[in-house]
Amino acid sequence: MSDHTLQERLKLAISIAEEAGQMIVKAREQQGFAQRLKKDNELVTDVDVAVDKLISQRLEEHFPGEALLSEELAPESNSNGIAEKLWVVDPIDGTVNFAQGLRHVAVSIGWMEEGVAKVGVVHAPFLTETFSAAEGLGSFCNGEPIKPSNADSLAHTLVGTGFPYRKEDRQRLLKRLDAVLAECQDIRRNGAAALDLCDVACGRLDAYYESVSPWDFVAGWVIAREAGARVGHLYEVPQAVPEDIHPQHLLVAAPGVYDAMAYLLLEADHN
Repeated sequence: MSDHTLQERLKLAISIAEEAGQMIVKAREQQGFAQRLKKDNELVTDVDVAVDKLISQRLEEHFPGEALLSEELAPESNSNGIAEKLWVVDPIDGTVNFAQGLRHVAVSIGWMEEGVAKVGVVHAPFLTETFSAAEGLGSFCNGEPIKPSNADSLAHTLVGTGFPYRKEDRQRLLKRLDAVLAECQDIRRNGAAALDLCDVACGRLDAYYESVSPWDFVAGWVIAREAGARVGHLYEVPQAVPEDIHPQHLLVAAPGVYDAMAYLLLEADHN
């Protein structure tokens, strides 16, 4: 089964993500799910785990034996991204949003080959949007091609970001926040990194920066890159880790403001 084309993988990933999305919508309607805190005050619900199981089951049916890195079922395995074929899954990106009844919630499914992210699907069930991309095939939202904004100055740059669950880790990010609010148009904090990346891909946001987990960004990274956004890291990536799975200090932006954003954030870090 290793001879699937990228188009076939993409089509199946879209189908699986949309099935998972239906499960998420139904779970919210029934309001019967339990919640608990994981380490570092991170929320998880029964639904996160159930959706993760559904996705991993479907992937195993279609792609038997391929490695999996997923938030709830397999958060430690394959986290270096060097498996020959690797699925990277976040069953519910935006768990707090999901539990609170907010709409920025997504299923994120990415696929990597030899350390390179090649397929990405981000499905937002409450927004009825499915973002998708595969290497060399462009990026789409609900089947329509997307591209990043033409932003060319920080003054007109709308920036997305997020903050870690650990309160003590938030403090050091305040300098970046201060710099962005001083130099850019404004900031948005929507609570789902996968959708922030897609919003840069389709021009709703002009830039996004954050440190997250691999499952939060791999699919959106492919979508943003294939749409024509610039994707990168503010600091050098460790040699042993492929760039496409290294989740620290991400910067994704419209090409016209990437360099200026990188300079702004690095200056803020060193002030």
